Amino acid sequence: MRKKVDRRLAGEVLAELLPGAAPEATELLLKDLHLLTRDGDLNADARRKLKQIRHLLQLLGPAVDDALARHADPIVVDCGAGKSYLGFLLYLTRLAPAGRGRLLSIEARPELVAATAERAARFGCDRLAAVGGAIAHAPLPERVHVVTALHACDTATDEAVARAVTAGADWGAVVPCCQAEVARQLAERGPREPALAALCAHPWHRRELGSHLTNVVRALALEAHGYQVTVTELTGWEHSLKNELILARRVKRFDRAAQGRLDELVDRFGVAPALVRTLPPASGAVPPAPPDPSG
Repeated sequence: MRKKVDRRLAGEVLAELLPGAAPEATELLLKDLHLLTRDGDLNADARRKLKQIRHLLQLLGPAVDDALARHADPIVVDCGAGKSYLGFLLYLTRLAPAGRGRLLSIEARPELVAATAERAARFGCDRLAAVGGAIAHAPLPERVHVVTALHACDTATDEAVARAVTAGADWGAVVPCCQAEVARQLAERGPREPALAALCAHPWHRRELGSHLTNVVRALALEAHGYQVTVTELTGWEHSLKNELILARRVKRFDRAAQGRLDELVDRFGVAPALVRTLPPASGAVPPAPPDPSG
C-alpha cells in the first residue's frame, strides 16, 4: 500500500518546489501529472520523483537564469521528455515568471506528445511546445540555449548531448538512465591489454564498467567541444539508482587535450560509443577508427 503524506507536508513541498507560483494552479497541474493524488496528497512514489525533480530544478536554475540574462528569447529543450514533468516545472519556475523564453519538449511517443500539447494549452503554458520525434531527428531551431535529458534510455542520452553540442547550446544537463551499448562492445571485443580486459571479464563487471565508461566518454566529449563539465550526484541512492548528473557549460570553442584523452580512452578499451560515432571530433581532428570486431 502506498504511504500517504498529510496535506500540510504536501503544501510545504509545493512551496519549496515552485516558490512564487500560484498554489491553486500548481496543485492542479501536479494532480494532472499524477504527482499529487486527487485529494492533493503526496504518496511515497510521487515524493521520491518530486525530490529528484526538485534537486534537478535547483541545479538547472542558474543555467536557465544565465540564458535569460544573455538572450532575449532563450530556448530550453527537454529531450526524451515523457510526460514532461521536468519541462512543465522548469517553465513554471523560470520561464513563466520571466515572461519570455520558450521550452520545447521532445518525445517520440505520439500519445505523450498529444497529451503534453493539450496540457500546455489547458494550463496556459503558451510558450511550451511539444515536438514529436526521436531526439536525434526532431525539428529544432538552429540555435538553442539549454538542453536537458532526464533518464533518457541508453543512447538517447547520447543523442541529447549531441543535439546540445551541434546546436551550440550554452548549457547541457543529462541524468542518464540504463546504458547497455558499451557493455555489449566490451563483450564483443574489449581491451587488448590483459589488465584492462580483467575489468570486464565477468558480465556484472562488464555492465558496471560499461555504464561508467559511457558517462566518462560523455563528459570528455563535452570537454573536447569546449564545455566546462561537472559530474555530481543528483539525489540520495534511496530515491533512484539512476543518479548521476552531467552538467556542462560552454566556455570555449574546443579543447584539443580533452579530445586526445577521449581518443586514447576509446582506443584502449576497444569501444566506439554512439556519441563518438555521432559527433565530429573537436577542432577538426581525425576521428578514431571504430574497433575491428574480428580483433
